[in-house]
Amino acid sequence: MAPKNPRWWLTQDSAAVVINAPSERLYDMVADLERMGQWSPECQQVEWTDGSGGPAQGATFVGHNKGGPMGLMKWSRHGRVVTADPGREFSFATEEGGRESTLWSYRFEPVDGGTRVTESYDVKWIPTWARIVDVPTNRHGELQEAMRHTLSRLKAAAEGFPAEGALLPPNEGDQR
Repeated sequence: MAPKNPRWWLTQDSAAVVINAPSERLYDMVADLERMGQWSPECQQVEWTDGSGGPAQGATFVGHNKGGPMGLMKWSRHGRVVTADPGREFSFATEEGGRESTLWSYRFEPVDGGTRVTESYDVKWIPTWARIVDVPTNRHGELQEAMRHTLSRLKAAAEGFPAEGALLPPNEGDQR
C-alpha cells in the first residue's frame, strides 16, 4: 500500500540545517522552551507547568500558538518533554483532547562546519475535525515552512547575525 500523501494526511516530516556552533549550545537554545517564540513563527509563548522549571524528561508545559491563514488561528497545547539528552536530542509530545498527538524532535549531530540540527514531527493522533481543517489550510506546507523558518532563526541567533526578515533590537541597523 502506498504511503499517505502528507498534503492530505499529516504524518511526519523533517527539515535540517548545518549551524556553525557546538551541539551543546544549540541544544540549550532549543530546550529553553520559553525562548521557542524567538525561533518559531507559530509558537508565541511557552510556560512550564506543574512545578516544572526547565527541560528535563517528564517536565510539562503549555504552548500558545498561532497560524493558519493570515495567522488568524490561535490555540494552546499541553506538552511533555520526552527526551532531554544535552547536545544530542530534545523532544516533546503535545496533547490534543487529552491524548498524545504530535512528537516534535530536535536532533544535534556534529559535522564538518558545525552541527546538523534536524527538526521533525511525527503525528501520532489528531481528531477528525483537525484533519478536515488541515486540508484547505495546507497544514503540511505550513509546517514545512515553519520548520525552515525556525531553523533559519536558530542559525542566525547561534551564528550571531539576524536572519532575513528578523526584527532587530531598537537602534541596531539604523543608518545614521
